[in-house]
Amino acid sequence: MYNNAFYSYFRLQSFSLGLSFTEIAFKSLQLFTMPVLITMILVAVAPQIPEVLSSLGLPSRVTRDMRRVGKAVVRGRLLFVLFGVGLMALWPHIQPYGWVAPLVVDCGLLLSLAAPTQRQPWKRGASITMAALLLIWAVGMAGSQQGEKAAERTARQLVQRTSVVLLSTERLTMAGSPGPLVQDLGAGQHYRYRYSRLHLLVERDKRYYLIPMGWDHRTGPTYVIDDDDSVRIELYPGTQPPR
Repeated sequence: MYNNAFYSYFRLQSFSLGLSFTEIAFKSLQLFTMPVLITMILVAVAPQIPEVLSSLGLPSRVTRDMRRVGKAVVRGRLLFVLFGVGLMALWPHIQPYGWVAPLVVDCGLLLSLAAPTQRQPWKRGASITMAALLLIWAVGMAGSQQGEKAAERTARQLVQRTSVVLLSTERLTMAGSPGPLVQDLGAGQHYRYRYSRLHLLVERDKRYYLIPMGWDHRTGPTYVIDDDDSVRIELYPGTQPPR
């Protein structure tokens, strides 16, 4: 979801780029944002908190209070589910945080696993399956949101990406506005045409995806250049912000 949202912002299909499994897996790990991880960990360990406190030698009164609080949270699991469903009913009004709705329902389902009424295997299995599906949904939506934000940040900070100078034996059709700066170096030059003010978005299998300076999401073009004998591609450092 992250890759698809990121490259779609630049009018590219992530599946056509030939990303490796390692790259996709690494990006997928970024989808588990800190709030999602903290919430899931707290829900998972909540039933074991009284036992942990007892093992630390804390007074029994503290342990009893924590156990009482834990049982109250488990009893209120249905409220989590209803609240999450209510957020889904308000779907257009909670964007771009729609992923919170299935996450809240997911918390309620996970809490139900600690309830005494959930001892039957089929009930536990149904709760676990539904919780897993909701988690995938929430992570997918969060990933799309992160990918689009990363793309917007990339477009704003385009000068920081690798700068590209493209030299070609023939004049290239690089339409769109804004476009690159084109220079005719003269008929005596092997690479007669020079294209600058370009930045590298990604490179895959000798194919370069370039973005011109001043790129705009609504009208800006994305150029796809194959590296062959008719072109020479020079890469330079982008402009880094002062430290």
